[in-house]
Amino acid sequence: MKAVPGPIVDLGGKIGLVLGIANEHSIAAGCARRFADAGAQLAATYLNDKAKPFVEAVTNTLACPLLLPGDVREAGALEAVFAAVRERWGHLDFLLHAMAFAPRDDLHARVTDCSAAGFAMAMDVSCHSFIRCARLAEPLMPKGGALLSVSFYGSERVVEHYNLMGPVKAALEASVRYLAAELGPQRIRVNALSPGPIATRAASGIEQFDELLDRAAKEAPEHHLATIEDVGALAAFLASDAAARITGTIIPVDGGQHIMA
Repeated sequence: MKAVPGPIVDLGGKIGLVLGIANEHSIAAGCARRFADAGAQLAATYLNDKAKPFVEAVTNTLACPLLLPGDVREAGALEAVFAAVRERWGHLDFLLHAMAFAPRDDLHARVTDCSAAGFAMAMDVSCHSFIRCARLAEPLMPKGGALLSVSFYGSERVVEHYNLMGPVKAALEASVRYLAAELGPQRIRVNALSPGPIATRAASGIEQFDELLDRAAKEAPEHHLATIEDVGALAAFLASDAAARITGTIIPVDGGQHIMA
């Protein structure tokens, strides 16, 4: 009988925090499963009581003893998450930030027409909350660690209907580089995953997203789309000691679509 291969990486003994699981089909869920399969213990967050059962459908199958409310728009919510991690484990080894949001009217408008309030909210939830996570994680990583976020190639190329999320993701990617430079002396690595289009709940808010999926599959050299499991495999590697010298990078997971003109 052929042996079943073990995990690609070893996260045994490591503590991770996953922010942004929406349901079992979300990118954060695919990453959380890979983290757990590699041996990590996890804490995770949910947006609100309505969302909690969908997150529990994921976390109940994993080594996830902490499930915490984590609406980053609520004052003190993020701080409470990190306080709970500190109380249970005393430290943190890696973190995945997989949250993005823009008000629907602003997301569907031209960048030219988006409101100041909508742009500010999209920037706060999708970008600045990652910076806040870095600040809160730093004292929990005295021996170093890994911070991961999730971007999209609409940050550097104009993607039809992606609209204001393009500038927001560009800001996120710039933040990854600056955080990597600032936290490098503490051996805290900062990277971003950049999946191609994936059919998630968050992506469903983008107009004509099905057309984007079809076009991406045709353009990619491999002619198929990445899955949340593909993204999770990269996330687990970047959270591991095997990626000890990788920081400040934006890494595509898109079947090669990013190389095509």
